[in-house]
Amino acid sequence: MTSRIVALVFAALLLASCSGTRWQDTPQTHIVRRGETLFSIAWRYGKDPSDVARWNRLGDGSLIYPGQVLRLTPAVGSGARSSAERRPRTSPAAKPLPEIPAQPMPTWVWPTSGRIGVNFGAKPGPGTGVLIDGKSGQPIIAAASGRVVYAGGGLIGYVKLIILQHNDTYLSAYGYNASLLVKEGATIKKGQRIATVGEGPERKARLHFEIRRNGKPGDPRPYLPAR
Repeated sequence: MTSRIVALVFAALLLASCSGTRWQDTPQTHIVRRGETLFSIAWRYGKDPSDVARWNRLGDGSLIYPGQVLRLTPAVGSGARSSAERRPRTSPAAKPLPEIPAQPMPTWVWPTSGRIGVNFGAKPGPGTGVLIDGKSGQPIIAAASGRVVYAGGGLIGYVKLIILQHNDTYLSAYGYNASLLVKEGATIKKGQRIATVGEGPERKARLHFEIRRNGKPGDPRPYLPAR
C-alpha cells in the first residue's frame, strides 16, 4: 500500500513538471506530499485555505498526511461555495443579526530594501507578486505581524518560501530565499528578520513578494508605504 502511494505521488509530480502547470491551472484534486501544509497547498492553487479545509471536512485543517487526496473544488451537487461567494441569508421574519466587524487590514512595511525589478502581473510564473531586486544575503523582514504557516522549499518555482498568516483575510509570502530564519508555527512581529535574499530561476538576487486577500493575489504596492 505504501509503495503504491509513493508511486502515485511520484507520477503526479512528474506530470506536473512535464506539463509546466501553474497554480492558475487548478486540477480537481491534489495528493499531499511530505512537508506540505494546508496553507502551502492552497497557496499553490490560489485557493482560500478555509475553503479547502471545508471541502475536505478537515476542521481546522491541521491533520493532513502524505498520500492523502484533497479536493480543490466543491463536490458536485454539494452546493458549497467559496468564501468569497458566500453571502448571509436573511428571512423577512428574522431579526437582523449584529454585524460582524471586518478584520482590520495589517499595517505594512517593505520586506527588504531595493527597487521593484518586475511589477505585479508583468511576468508569468508561480503565483503572482513583485520581484524586489537586492543583494545576496541581505535581510528580509516580516511586512506585518503574523504567524508562520509555511517555511520550506516544497513549492516548485519559489525556491525557499515563507508564508505568513496575518489574520483570516491576509497572507504574505517571501520567496527566492537563500536561508530561512523562522520555523512553522512561530509568531512573528512586524519588522522581524525572517530570511535572507537568494536567487530565483533567473539567477538574480531578488525577493519574490506577494500579498493575498482571501487567497487571491493582488498588487502589493498599494498596501506598502510610499518610498
